[in-house]
Amino acid sequence: MTTHWILGPGAIGRLLAHSLAPLAEVAVIGRRPLPGQQILTTPEGETRAQHLPSFTAERLAAGAAAPPAFVHITTKAMVAEASLASVASVLPSSTPLVLWQNGFYAQPRISQTWHGPVLCATTTQGAYVTGDDSVVHAGRGPTLVGDLDNQHTALATTLAALLSNAGFTATAVGDIRSRLWQKLAVNAAINPLVALHGVRNGALRDDAYSGRVIAVVGEVATILEKEGIAPPNGGEGKAAWLALVWQVVENTANNKASMLQDMEAKRLTERGAILGPLIESAERHGLGCEVLKGLDQELALLEAEF
Repeated sequence: MTTHWILGPGAIGRLLAHSLAPLAEVAVIGRRPLPGQQILTTPEGETRAQHLPSFTAERLAAGAAAPPAFVHITTKAMVAEASLASVASVLPSSTPLVLWQNGFYAQPRISQTWHGPVLCATTTQGAYVTGDDSVVHAGRGPTLVGDLDNQHTALATTLAALLSNAGFTATAVGDIRSRLWQKLAVNAAINPLVALHGVRNGALRDDAYSGRVIAVVGEVATILEKEGIAPPNGGEGKAAWLALVWQVVENTANNKASMLQDMEAKRLTERGAILGPLIESAERHGLGCEVLKGLDQELALLEAEF
């Protein structure tokens, strides 16, 4: 069996560990060890318990753990580089990394500095933690895997096959850069709004919030057109982006988005990794983005109270 280290025991990290554990050896790595017995609640409401080994980076550095086949980094985007640095001393420089971050911040930075293969994964699987020993799998969705320069197709195909066997319905793609921008568009339309209003994803369909979703997507569609990112699913313009957002909202209606989880826990959000690249792109292209800037400011004000 291959060994997979999962660096960052948040919702997606634990869901990934639960999914891979029957097929591979997994180790969940965080700032503090978690209970070994972990509980997963499926989208159908079933509960499953299994043992997931949990370590701190310091313990790994002090021991003589065998090198993993893959290191999955499932931390927040803004701390992904620091998290990698915490285990880099015990990793061969050729170790493949898999980056699961929201936004488009950590992916280019780590891809440029790590000597081994760096794959990027984007998923619409929905999950949220309910305690140190439990995670809820709130909604299923496709997962895409590839590298920014399209140089590791075989590795991406191997990983996608394993993830699919684990229930992630994964596909290796040669255009992951565009797919990450697509995910960024969805995140920008969903995460800030559910975080600000304290609602789950499905509530965005309500009249009270849908207008704000449409306004965000309007700005995002214009920005991505300037970036040369084609609308999804062969569609055209704003309508195609809006259809994608509503599809994800529907698929993850019961999900508590990561930014909402951060707000509830009074943690800093990933607004810099999600809204930041879009705002920077708009300014670079001379585009207005008052809606996106407004969301960023609203989130910043709430974060200042933590």
